[in-house]
Amino acid sequence: MGTQARAETGGLFLTEDGEQRVRRNFPREERLKSRRDISAVFKKGKKAPVDGAVLFYKHNALNHNRIAFTFAKKFGNAVQRNRARRLGREAYRHIRESIRKGYDLVLLVYPTPGIGFSRRLQQLSAAFSRAGLTVSRADGKMQAPAADR
Repeated sequence: MGTQARAETGGLFLTEDGEQRVRRNFPREERLKSRRDISAVFKKGKKAPVDGAVLFYKHNALNHNRIAFTFAKKFGNAVQRNRARRLGREAYRHIRESIRKGYDLVLLVYPTPGIGFSRRLQQLSAAFSRAGLTVSRADGKMQAPAADR
């Protein structure tokens, strides 16, 4: 990080020279960790299936999203699951500024041989778009979730 003095504002921070940058890390408050919270998203949340994954989402009344990555039972070994989790987190970091805030998210991933970062990014983008959780780029306004339209 060096000598960057941070004046935190959501996903943005200011450097010493006053330049505004997007924070690309994966803060602890954005992780959905407890078994109870993840189960609640599966049971009470809505779902948006895409090829190779299903996004489950539920409103959480917070001003940020929390996300967890889970895998189908037959999803390879620990190395493959951890790589898929890293790819999913990185893809989420790249698109999180275009996602509505205030949701608990669980991405259930199915085995897809040889999937890379660009495919995982497309997969997540399609899932969030299908769920209606993306910000419309044309007018800067939020898109209503599929159930609210």
